[in-house]
Amino acid sequence: MICWSNDLLESGVLPVVHGRAGLALALTLLLAGPLAGAPQKPPKGFTSLFNGRDLSGWRGRQQDYSPYEEAKLTQDDLAAKQVQWNADRDAHWRVDAAKKEIVSDGRGVFLATNKDYADFELYVDWLMVEHNGDSGVYLRGFPQVQVWDPDNPKELRNGADKGSGALWNNNPDNPGRWPLVKADKPVGEWNTFRIRMAGSKVSIWLNGQQTVDGQVMDNYFDRTKPVLPSGPIELQTHGSEIRFRNIYVREIKSGS
Repeated sequence: MICWSNDLLESGVLPVVHGRAGLALALTLLLAGPLAGAPQKPPKGFTSLFNGRDLSGWRGRQQDYSPYEEAKLTQDDLAAKQVQWNADRDAHWRVDAAKKEIVSDGRGVFLATNKDYADFELYVDWLMVEHNGDSGVYLRGFPQVQVWDPDNPKELRNGADKGSGALWNNNPDNPGRWPLVKADKPVGEWNTFRIRMAGSKVSIWLNGQQTVDGQVMDNYFDRTKPVLPSGPIELQTHGSEIRFRNIYVREIKSGS
């Protein structure tokens, strides 16, 4: 007999099951990733970053904008830029409220949390709508947990065939640059990331399989320094329609 914890059942991560068929379904969902399937409720201890209705809590942010450059802006200059960025956000990002999904058309600014995060654990589902797509999740404003089509012929030279779920912008000699396993589902199916960032080290799971195991994330904007201790979580847009849902975060104490 297998017994699920009350936390998992109450959170909606696993369904209440009855009989062999129900048990098989629950096992399939668990192995595929804790948040695979339809929209869910946050697991215990996690907060939802997306309300399913609108982009409250999210701002537009210029693509690959250095946090060091942003820190140099006066409050008035940043406010003026933010107005422009949010207008661009509204032109290229939308919410499919019927499906409770965030939709990017592949152009324009990135979508960043209003709040900055230090150490955290994140769940996010993503769907590549068509082949040859490209996207990612930025951590503290730094690129990135890579999302791409492993069969994209134009990206094979960049290592796309190794799969999504690694820190592609890391230095070439950093093992976190490539995933430990190829865990992507076919294009057109939902995938689930679980990402844990503590200090400069990142661990990543894609569809329940670990792709990065506690590797340092290199500083894309200044490779002589570690990444900053806090910053926004960003969803990247990069030339193709990508959808996101079930975005949950849990802040964790430093060193835990």
